[in-house]
Amino acid sequence: MQAQTHKFDEFIQASDVPVLVDFYADWCAPCKMMAPILKDLKSAWGDKIKIIKVDTDAQQALAARYQISGIPTLILFKAGDAVHRTSGVMPLARLQAEYGRFI
Repeated sequence: MQAQTHKFDEFIQASDVPVLVDFYADWCAPCKMMAPILKDLKSAWGDKIKIIKVDTDAQQALAARYQISGIPTLILFKAGDAVHRTSGVMPLARLQAEYGRFI
């Protein structure tokens, strides 16, 4: 568990573009609804962003560290720092409005 947390930290700190982290669980219906929306977001923004998924059941330490109490929760990291956070399913246009100013 500790090694995976270390890899996560290295990844978000080393990224030269913002990293959007999708905290989810396989059993979560709203999380499944977000998957194609995030795919569309990646298509729209391309190399301007990285999007990764963190399974809160498998990565409980990370979920606790970022105080994930509801899923899906999205946190945008820029230069290793969490700069914006939202929870719940939202359409592509709202995602672009919420996170676009950080890209």
